[in-house]
Amino acid sequence: MNHSNTDGPARTKDLAGYWRSNLWVVGILLAIWFAVGFGCSIFFIEPLNSIRVGKIGLGFWFAQQGSIFVFVLLVLAYALWMDRLDRKYEVEE
Repeated sequence: MNHSNTDGPARTKDLAGYWRSNLWVVGILLAIWFAVGFGCSIFFIEPLNSIRVGKIGLGFWFAQQGSIFVFVLLVLAYALWMDRLDRKYEVEE
């Protein structure tokens, strides 16, 4: 990729938009992780515990494993989303 300064302000504007988009994606994914991590394991644990998985309530499973599984899925979603943004802003490697 040619990184000459002939692009000037237009190139800087694209990079600023790319960075804003990146922060937006990170904010959304962190909000989802927060909602699952705190919502399912703290705020909604009692209703979830009424559903049994084996001898233990579903709230326990969300508290122990759910946020980890959601985190892995969010990492995958981030990678796919950022690939799309990289193509949109033409900053692929």
